[in-house]
Amino acid sequence: MACRSRRPEHRGPPELFYDENEAQKYVRNSRMIDVQTKMAERALELLCLPEGQPCYLLDIGCGSGLSGDHLSESGHYWVGIDISSSMLDAALDRDTEGDLLLGDMGQGLPFKPGSFDGCISISAVQWLCNANKKTHIPAKRLYCFFTTLYSVLVRGARAILQLYPENSEQLELITTQATKAGFTGGVVVDYPNSARAKKFYLCLFSGPSTSLPKGLTENQDAEQATESAFTHQRLPHRTSRRAMVRKSREWVLEKKARRQRQGKEVRPNTQYTGRKRRPRF
Repeated sequence: MACRSRRPEHRGPPELFYDENEAQKYVRNSRMIDVQTKMAERALELLCLPEGQPCYLLDIGCGSGLSGDHLSESGHYWVGIDISSSMLDAALDRDTEGDLLLGDMGQGLPFKPGSFDGCISISAVQWLCNANKKTHIPAKRLYCFFTTLYSVLVRGARAILQLYPENSEQLELITTQATKAGFTGGVVVDYPNSARAKKFYLCLFSGPSTSLPKGLTENQDAEQATESAFTHQRLPHRTSRRAMVRKSREWVLEKKARRQRQGKEVRPNTQYTGRKRRPRF
């Protein structure tokens, strides 16, 4: 019982567990930010998107927008949905690039068919395996989620759902409902022999079944473990952004240039762009 109590899903419904205090951890805790970013990077790698082509992606359980930030840095557009208003408020305060929507994925995804080129989700799907209300039936909520997810993806797109299954029975419940909804694919396990680094990724294909990606292991060297179509192009850009001082002139110019590449309306640069105003007395 002590082990079960440590799982967030057993402490209450997600809209109550992820309150303002919990949301601040995803803004200030450097370790949590680093873990979320690495899992989002791995999920994007497993999506196998066309190289050099911006895509329209869905982030389920987007939270404070950490995974969405990585999607934006990689040149993609995204929409995030989350059940916690506190987490979405934190995402707005962080000035994330994507559009945000408050909603319960167990009730289905409210988007038109074929809207998205791919989907990622970090640490969210296992919440559907718990009945927080008398009307909640985990199998039905999972099936409703997967059927609508299958619908909103273009044919041939992938959904990469990182999750923390409580046991093998829970993982089987999730994969069974995904298969009933029309998906093919399977589970990719990274670092299966490590207690801390072990991660589960449910890789779902909405089109013809293709070979399942291989999981990472401790025996792989660094180059092989991080190999993907995006790694070498995105890394210099990410490190350069981290070196910038937030709200500085360089930071503002880089952000405006990124928005211009995304086709958004941006005011022209002037000699006053990024200049700090003097305090009023």
